[in-house]
Amino acid sequence: MDKEKLIDIVKDVENKSNKDLLTALSLLNDEFEKTKNLIIDLTRHLDLVESHYNLINKEIENRTKI
Repeated sequence: MDKEKLIDIVKDVENKSNKDLLTALSLLNDEFEKTKNLIIDLTRHLDLVESHYNLINKEIENRTKI
């Protein structure tokens, strides 16, 4: 299903067939799951980057103390 068809279904759900609604629902569920997984992966990546940054930053602070 293309983007325009999905938008058309969402704008007029009351007048769409059950088949169209179920197809749109399945597509939206798939998109939701993919997006959720991407966010989880990016959150883990961000946490790791922050941890590495803090580790290196702390070492630099320790080395530059007078």
